[in-house]
Amino acid sequence: MNPNIEIYTWSRCPFCIRAKALLKEKDVEFTEYVIDGDEAARSLMAKRANGRRSVPQIFINDNHIGGCDDLYELEFQGKLDQLLTA
Repeated sequence: MNPNIEIYTWSRCPFCIRAKALLKEKDVEFTEYVIDGDEAARSLMAKRANGRRSVPQIFINDNHIGGCDDLYELEFQGKLDQLLTA
């Protein structure tokens, strides 16, 4: 079963680009919401992300993972692959 991965981004955000690169390296599909200048979309993202308004915000199977640093921390701890195969 493929995980449902969603990532809210800005098109030129270096952290967004880095997070997407890791997901692509893992060869998983994800849905990207590019929210450049879309305050309504950013508010929706913040509601889902417990108030966090920075990008990226990443969700795996509707669970809030956090941002780029959080994603890489999961990878460093060896926990990301478990989430991607659950």
